Amino acid sequence: MITSREMRALEVNAEYYGISLLQLMENAGHNVASEIALRFSKDKSVAIFCGLGGNGGDGFVAARHLTALGFRVTVILAGRGRDITHKAALENWNALRSLRNVIIYEVADSSLIPDVQADVVVDALLGTGTKGILKPPILQFVKKINSMDAFKVAVDIPTGIDADTGEVLGEAVRADLTVTFHKSKKGLEKAKEHVGELIVKSIGLPEELENYAGPGDVQMVLKVRRPESHKGDFGRLLVIGGSETFTGAPALVALAALRTGVDLAYIAAPEKTAHVISSQSPDLITIKLEGRHLNSANVPALKAYIEKADAVAMGPGLGLHKETIDAVKSLIEVIEAAGKPLLLDADGLKAFSGFKRRLKVPLVLTPHAGEYAILTGKRLSEGLTEKIGEVQNTAAELGATILLKGAIDIISDGVRFKLNFTGNPGMTVGGTGDVLSGIVGAFLAQGVYPFEAAVAGAFINGAAGDFVFEEKGYHMVASDLLSWIPKVLNDPMSHLRVRSKIAKAS
Repeated sequence: MITSREMRALEVNAEYYGISLLQLMENAGHNVASEIALRFSKDKSVAIFCGLGGNGGDGFVAARHLTALGFRVTVILAGRGRDITHKAALENWNALRSLRNVIIYEVADSSLIPDVQADVVVDALLGTGTKGILKPPILQFVKKINSMDAFKVAVDIPTGIDADTGEVLGEAVRADLTVTFHKSKKGLEKAKEHVGELIVKSIGLPEELENYAGPGDVQMVLKVRRPESHKGDFGRLLVIGGSETFTGAPALVALAALRTGVDLAYIAAPEKTAHVISSQSPDLITIKLEGRHLNSANVPALKAYIEKADAVAMGPGLGLHKETIDAVKSLIEVIEAAGKPLLLDADGLKAFSGFKRRLKVPLVLTPHAGEYAILTGKRLSEGLTEKIGEVQNTAAELGATILLKGAIDIISDGVRFKLNFTGNPGMTVGGTGDVLSGIVGAFLAQGVYPFEAAVAGAFINGAAGDFVFEEKGYHMVASDLLSWIPKVLNDPMSHLRVRSKIAKAS
């Protein structure tokens, strides 16, 4: 099973790893044509109703293959060809238009849907991303398909069915056969009366790609900013960290979170440290705590800020005084009571190692290999496969998402895992892990699921570091990454430009 969001991310990631959408579309359309050819003789007629997006592109490919097999094919486009913006669909539309044996109707007005007759009708109007009640003109096309006395084939999912819930979105195609791709979608199991016979076909996506982080994971977590948005709609992150020695770590966390898109980032730090942090940037809001380092007396003062925040990132630069460790334990209890997602890194993670347990709130841990050994009491294996298993087991035991930082990042929630390949050896410089915590913390504050937040954060952090490498070589500092975070968020696929250079340099 796969959700519509996961499938979309997988298709984007496939393109990043070298499998184009054009290839996937070709395989999908060919599979549809093959299933029809298995069931009907070549003297039968086929009418294919196509939308303007990727699902319609699958229909264009199916039409080409069916006419090549000798079927009489008619394509009815729900709109005008000039309005097709999906690149792969447009290429297949242009290929189809040059074929004289395929009858094509471009229908811009739903009242002008042609009264075609066919033995087989193919629904290639809308795909798995459809949400909300169907509206004209698609609604009229669905009604037309359902009214036809023909064998009905749905491409990937019947138009009008929510791929995740199985809900009928007002009206839906009643298919006799649904050919879906890669894996079944959850909604198909709940809408059997519309799905008919269900066949799952491969479109050439190796299963291992599901375990690789990529631009699709970034696109999946981004929130749309609407004109009516208000301050706070995109999250408030509370950063608890810093000490006399380490003033930069919590600042990097907060600045990275702001660059990722949170509306507000508060830093709670010992008073003198907080003043130093405030002087670093006018964008930083500091909560000045009594004492030279975090202590249990600070807990009551932080309770109100924890309740106001949408997520908490704790640990960078804290130090490991006995009082600080006690305070971390007490603060975790307050965070649990408030029901806030928590990210633990650096000293916060080390403190947690002494009393580790399953928390009642979403938890993300971001250790490097040394911190992982402190957390678990044992060193990681050398082999990647063994590491993955160990991280999965620890994540399952703690009910947490673990992002193990390394040359290849391993992210697991105890059930799933993903590997992230962005990043370079220059990122061993101090502070890049704090930037990572800020990115992941920002997504948590925006309500993103912990596993998805960690996967996207790992990709973005590493990609930002790779762009810095292209600019400065290995002579980077952590703050260099900050300006690249928005650029990766705006166009995560742009990392392809530097990916090959990083591989050669490594």
